[in-house]
Amino acid sequence: MGEEPTSDLVLRNDAGGVATLTLNRAEKRNAINRELFRTLRRHLLDLQEDRGIGLIVLRGAGEHFCAGHDLSEKPHADALGWLRREVQTLELLTKLRQPVIAAVQGICFTGGLELALSADFILCDETARFADTHGKWGLVPGWGMSQRLPRRVGAAKALEMMITCRPFDAAEAAAMGLVNQCVAAGGLETAIGEYAEMILANSWHSNAENKRLIYATDGMRLSEGIDHEIMRNAGFDRDAAARRQTFHDRPRGA
Repeated sequence: MGEEPTSDLVLRNDAGGVATLTLNRAEKRNAINRELFRTLRRHLLDLQEDRGIGLIVLRGAGEHFCAGHDLSEKPHADALGWLRREVQTLELLTKLRQPVIAAVQGICFTGGLELALSADFILCDETARFADTHGKWGLVPGWGMSQRLPRRVGAAKALEMMITCRPFDAAEAAAMGLVNQCVAAGGLETAIGEYAEMILANSWHSNAENKRLIYATDGMRLSEGIDHEIMRNAGFDRDAAARRQTFHDRPRGA
């Protein structure tokens, strides 16, 4: 279980402060195998240290986001050890300083849905289909489905998805709050660009600290969360004074 990337199964492209990671198994609907996971992990470790990137977009090559775990791959000899490595990789994604957008079109099933849920935001177009099919194969979640899905959509809808195993279309996903935004087919690139413009215009320090505070206090009582916010506060960005001055110097009426 080495750390070096072993293939081009995940492609990275940087432009304008945005790093786009593309799952690159279009012929398999970007199903996840161990080689892809190793490559994804290496990219995430690199992004932890990259202060030139303010936003990460995760997407799939071709017409689909991700069909889930590649069930044709033989189990790892150390199944539990490899499962821990997979979970740690998804946690790396969630804990990145940078905001992460999962850009979903086509199929986003089971392990693919767990991967998308590890991002901060999910954007999709009308072609998207979401499902948890663990039950079809006699499996139970191991990549965080039972924890992240109900936190996003509520326990009742999470149970419905997990127990019926039926696909939910893009409109249903938007209605239940699974996705942050659903756009017309072909409109995903524009939506990502608009989100990127808004996010990158704000302090990257503030973005990172807001993300950290939200996740670090998940499950705390209100009083505990407020104490955490005060006592673990990282302070203002170094350019905060310049940002305020820009506001004061703006043309009147702007």
